[in-house]
Amino acid sequence: MSTPDIPLIDIAAWRSGDAEQRQALAVRLDAAMQDSGFFLVSGHGIDPGLLADIRAAAKRFFGLPAEQKEPYRTRVGGRGWLAKGAEANAFYGEAADASKADLKESLTLGRDFSTGDPEIDEEWFLPNVWPAEVPELERLSTVFMDQARALYDDLLTVLATALGLPEGYFRERAQRSPHTYNINRYPALTETGAAQEGQYRVAPHTDWGMLTILDRQPGYGGLQVQTRDGEWADAPYVEGALTINIADMLARWTGDRWRSTRHRVLPPPAEAPSEELISLIMFMEADMDQVVRPLDPPIGGGAVYAPVLAADYFRERAAAATV
Repeated sequence: MSTPDIPLIDIAAWRSGDAEQRQALAVRLDAAMQDSGFFLVSGHGIDPGLLADIRAAAKRFFGLPAEQKEPYRTRVGGRGWLAKGAEANAFYGEAADASKADLKESLTLGRDFSTGDPEIDEEWFLPNVWPAEVPELERLSTVFMDQARALYDDLLTVLATALGLPEGYFRERAQRSPHTYNINRYPALTETGAAQEGQYRVAPHTDWGMLTILDRQPGYGGLQVQTRDGEWADAPYVEGALTINIADMLARWTGDRWRSTRHRVLPPPAEAPSEELISLIMFMEADMDQVVRPLDPPIGGGAVYAPVLAADYFRERAAAATV
């Protein structure tokens, strides 16, 4: 089995480095994006204590009786609580199996922003639904989302540099973009019972948008990445580092020079029946009125896709994942 190239990138070195250091980092990232589509980021400046506090607050929400969470219930793509069984991820173009829905529950939130376009704002910038029972979650999560957004800007700059584009190429096309912030709870085996054959905490899939910024906890039932030869490998974990992957829209934009890689979260493990994990996930997008056309070679990889409006693309993907 091949080993996926998933490097550790120190973003602080980009923020403070000279032109030579920045170029070396961008070249390294380009190689990883062609191989695995994943990398780790250290030096991001997001306080691990903040992340721990978010998890503690989220755990209090998830621990509420079902009837107290019910008023917050939403659909995939909405804002609020997604109960276990509400979402079934699958690889793009393959039908999701609703009978094997993902073994997770989520609190899904988003960017508090107005583009000034009423149609875009009404669909993509819905009001957040913060649980009144855990009032501190809004304050803590808002700080995290703002810091992750700043990191996103830096990462888009690095990625544009890696392609030899102007530094602001991607960043300027994502300033009015939504993001989705998911707090995913992966319950223990003692709660879910044994998974069905082919059922996962999150089924094999690719993400939809530009970049995903993930703060995860290590565990037996953790993240795996599909290698180029079709096998599955455990994603590396470095304490304090965030896991980043490019998603389908960015891969499409590069004409598949870069790889949006299938990944999955393993089902609750028999080896640790009490293992419960909470992931904090930021799905970062392009502007919804942005038309995405593959970059021409030699910058792009040569794959041919019809131009697509970002909003149309996301509507299709959200509908496919809904149970």
